[in-house]
Amino acid sequence: MSDLITTDLVRLDAGLGDTKQDVIRSLAAVVGDAGRATDVDQLVADAFAREETSATGLPGGIAIPHCRTTGVEEPTLAFARLSPGVDFGAKDGPADLAFLIAAPAGGDADHLTILTQLARALVKPAFTDSLRSAETPEDVVELVHRELGLGGAPAAAAPKHAAPAEAPAPAAASTDSGRRRSFVAVTACPTGIAHTYMAAEALEAAAERAGVDLQVETQGSAGSTPLSPDVIAAADAVIFAVDVGVRDRGRFAGKPVVSSGVKRPIDDGDAMIAEALRYADDPNAPRVEGSAAASEGGGAAEETWGGRIRRVLMTGVSYMIPFVAAGGLLIALGFLFGGYEITGPGGDIATGNSLFDLPDPDALGLEHALFGSPFFAYLGALFFVLGAAAFGFLVPALAGYIAYAIADRPGIAPGFVMGAIAGTLQTGFLGGIIGGVLAGLVAHWIAGWKVPSWARGLMPVLVIPLLATLLSGFVMVVVLGKPLGSLMSALSDGLTSMSNNPGLAILLGAVLGLMMAFDMGGPLNKVAYAFATTGLGAAAAATGDAPELKVMAAVMLAGMVPPLALALATVVRPGLFTVPERENGKAAWLMGASFITEGAIPFAAADPLRVIPSIMAGSAVTGALAMSLDVTLRAPHGGIFVLFAVGNILGFLVSLVVGTLVATAAVVGLKTAFRTTTDVATV
Repeated sequence: MSDLITTDLVRLDAGLGDTKQDVIRSLAAVVGDAGRATDVDQLVADAFAREETSATGLPGGIAIPHCRTTGVEEPTLAFARLSPGVDFGAKDGPADLAFLIAAPAGGDADHLTILTQLARALVKPAFTDSLRSAETPEDVVELVHRELGLGGAPAAAAPKHAAPAEAPAPAAASTDSGRRRSFVAVTACPTGIAHTYMAAEALEAAAERAGVDLQVETQGSAGSTPLSPDVIAAADAVIFAVDVGVRDRGRFAGKPVVSSGVKRPIDDGDAMIAEALRYADDPNAPRVEGSAAASEGGGAAEETWGGRIRRVLMTGVSYMIPFVAAGGLLIALGFLFGGYEITGPGGDIATGNSLFDLPDPDALGLEHALFGSPFFAYLGALFFVLGAAAFGFLVPALAGYIAYAIADRPGIAPGFVMGAIAGTLQTGFLGGIIGGVLAGLVAHWIAGWKVPSWARGLMPVLVIPLLATLLSGFVMVVVLGKPLGSLMSALSDGLTSMSNNPGLAILLGAVLGLMMAFDMGGPLNKVAYAFATTGLGAAAAATGDAPELKVMAAVMLAGMVPPLALALATVVRPGLFTVPERENGKAAWLMGASFITEGAIPFAAADPLRVIPSIMAGSAVTGALAMSLDVTLRAPHGGIFVLFAVGNILGFLVSLVVGTLVATAAVVGLKTAFRTTTDVATV
């Protein structure tokens, strides 16, 4: 590690060009001449790309162009003391000290830790002053080595800022009771190499001058140690200095927040601390979205296995929700405008015709299109096709981001593939969860392999996705596919036997209800639905209360109950649900009314032990009631939008309402009686 910087990588009082691009090219050439770059052009391109994200000029005449790149195989620092200075975008003028920081794309944690130490050192005036007074390249190398602990005598303690240490703390630095103010902060930049850690150092220095306590979580490339739940709970305010999203942002829910890009604290950390002091006592200050109770017990530093599993599942669910909401609502609109028959010719109408050349709905069997209009038939078909396409990403998104929560970015591709395979195998969202976890664990395992330096850059973009997809796919297809198919065949045979015995009709309705609710679009749900639609086709010419028509009614009603019950529960007892769940509950009303059982998946994935038994109970009651009340249905889909195809509408509504109330009461009761540390509010 002592060769992070050598005398070959130092240029003193050099004129390297008139622009920052000239300086970056020159420093990259220095790296190449020293034999430290495998591809100088790639190094330049990656440094330019990072520069376009945000300028790397810092106050005090410093510039730190940097990047992660496949152009180097080992961490490298190239330093130039510029004469004259060059503008790198800092507010106070040109830079006369420039470090080009090049990190390998697949660099290990030790390398990245050293680079973060350098980033922190660059905000220390004592260090930069020493660089300006260095007489030889050897002096520069020794200064860097000492500051980073790479050899030589330990670096002398340096003040964190040039401001006098005896500056009095503001009066607001303490509460009325005399308690010292306490803040927490998160810093993060796109590459996670330099600005992340310089911002942290600048905030810590500013907090020390202001007389307040501050703990910073640096979400950078060298890894992150999450703040403990107790520290977050005790904080008077939170500071987000980030150019990317904050990981696990919900931990800070309800706290007053100061938000900015990652460069602001480097330029003006004192102002950010002062702003946090003002917000700490301001009831109208901006706050992190969500309930303050949502973060209780949720810190990853002391994360239990249960908490870790829930976090992984919730990551997948949070990215899946937009697909559920968009797809479900579009499908519902398709049924509203085009009628329930739109599930058949919808794709052909939407993609094979134009708005100005519409077919006759009656000719296509769409006699239930709104007002019998070709225009509304076309709109219905369009909405249905778009919604079905969005739903096609539901399970892949769930699996992909579960894998991401386990293995970070290398897990996304194999996770998405396992989600798609789950659809191919007809294993539903449960298969997606299993596939996502499997892909994430395999990707995480492969990422931990020790590989030669030349292969590090290939790991995240080639090796990990390839091997993780191959190994996970083998298990999903070869090991899980056939047993699951056999299980579904056995279930289908059992249902057929029950339907042929009139005395077991009510029990059959309850069993179908249990299956529809258990996995909400998964294999059991699909077996029950396929059983009902197959019978419906056989009963096309039937009249009255044909058993097949009763089965179809029981299946659809039971499938409507889960999202409706959970939507009602978020209204009756909102404190039992997170903010995303309450928002998803709004969409679940229409999804449940449209017979889109998947609207309950976000709730079940986040809290399966209390949600799934509750909705199964409600759906079982609804299925049994529908069979006992002789409710019939001639439509395979559509929910309340196909009431025209229902026999005994009163029985239909009674069965639906009773089952929804039973499931709502059960989920509220279980969440109230068996509370966990992850629940979001005191009820």
